[in-house]
Amino acid sequence: MAAKSSGFSLIELLVVVAILGILSTAGILSYNGYVKSSKRNSAENLTQQVALAQSEYYANGSSYYGTTSGNPSNDTCTATPTTNSAIESNLFDAGSYKVIPEEIQFWMCIVSNGASFKISAQEYSDISNTTSLTGCRIELVLRGRPERTGC
Repeated sequence: MAAKSSGFSLIELLVVVAILGILSTAGILSYNGYVKSSKRNSAENLTQQVALAQSEYYANGSSYYGTTSGNPSNDTCTATPTTNSAIESNLFDAGSYKVIPEEIQFWMCIVSNGASFKISAQEYSDISNTTSLTGCRIELVLRGRPERTGC
């Protein structure tokens, strides 16, 4: 008489664990890509909100606000947490709330010569380190559409 086994062998259990590991890895990678894409879309929407706020600022004072003076066609600005705060307080009159949330991991700045502007949103990887900017940059020029580079 042969003994009948009523369970799983060690090999079968290892195969199941390996399959679950592969599926969970694929799911995590897919989810991380979705989160990054959502943050970039949010930053793009924020550049459009800042452009609308610029229109109101111009209507009130006959010039556009800028965190940096220069030629919007050629010059760029360096986005930092300080420029985010300046945009929030000057264009949105934000007191205790954040217009540009830290969760999207983008800093924004504006190059302006008074008659035109360029809004730049720069992605960063570590909020505590101002030199940790990634290659993703979203820019919007007066009367233009947001354009992504390095994303």
